Amino acid sequence: MVTIKDVAKATGVAPSTVSRVIADNPRISPDTKERVRKAMKELGYHPNINARNLAVSSTKAIGVIMPSSADKALQNPFFPEILRGIGSVTHSMQYSMTLSSGVTEEEIFNEVERMVYGSYVDGIILLYSKLDDRITNFLHEKNFPFVMVGKPYENATEITHVDNDNYTAGKEITDHLIQMGHQNIAFIGGSKELFVTLDREAGYEAALCDAGLDVYDEYRIHTEFLKSGGREAVERLLSLKEMPTGLVVSDDLISLGVLSMLEESGVSVPSDISLVSFNNVYLSEITRPALTTVDIQIHELGAQSAKVLIEQTVDKSVAAKRIIVPHKIIYRNSISEKGAL
Repeated sequence: MVTIKDVAKATGVAPSTVSRVIADNPRISPDTKERVRKAMKELGYHPNINARNLAVSSTKAIGVIMPSSADKALQNPFFPEILRGIGSVTHSMQYSMTLSSGVTEEEIFNEVERMVYGSYVDGIILLYSKLDDRITNFLHEKNFPFVMVGKPYENATEITHVDNDNYTAGKEITDHLIQMGHQNIAFIGGSKELFVTLDREAGYEAALCDAGLDVYDEYRIHTEFLKSGGREAVERLLSLKEMPTGLVVSDDLISLGVLSMLEESGVSVPSDISLVSFNNVYLSEITRPALTTVDIQIHELGAQSAKVLIEQTVDKSVAAKRIIVPHKIIYRNSISEKGAL
């Protein structure tokens, strides 16, 4: 492991000077700071805050990693609510929470490296699960305590995760549209790299197949979990020869963009097209029409992830767990009945 002495030797300064650079001491010149920080990066040295604080056995802190830049992710009400759930547990157990603030994937990965190598946190919560994720692979290789909100496909038995049964939820909400007489049903989801999208879409497809209905490729659209993503998705649907009569949208924030764009285009919900959604964020109830949506208990997802992570950091011999938070459909006003099948 690279030490302060190695950095001092590489830069020709005293180890105490390196320590002062780490502490951003104003007495150290900008040139020296730049030279030392460059050497730290090249050598792969990460300051250990525990060592600087008399090597305490626990930081009493957990890291929370967003799926993308915090600025973008926090536009979606899902994330403030899951952070509220995490915070309810960390507060009661007197832990602090460090939220990733990087903008690019590289910046976020570098933040995770600093958290791990610098012992800034006891463990990490990943607020996503996606294919071949660099951060997940890194944490797994380092055997660093972490919990995933979502379902890992690889090494699932070795990774503690908190999730909903998104496949069943996708099937149930699509079944509801079918029971209301809809046959041409489209799916609007997030990135194909995210397992939550894949599972909800698989449930949607299963419901159509079980009902003997066709699954059309042009009826499956993937976009960002943002309001702007919903608007883009509707533009594509409006360009089709035959518009669907029902929409399954995998996130309430996307649904807001869908509703806005449909209204601008003169398409009425639910009289012209019915819409169902996921997450049951507070906006789904106050928008017009209020959304029929799957309540995935976001706060509980956060609380459970924090509880199981802290348990894991206190006793590293605890076996990996799979925690499934139950869901339920909240029936509101975004569906109208189509002619009987």
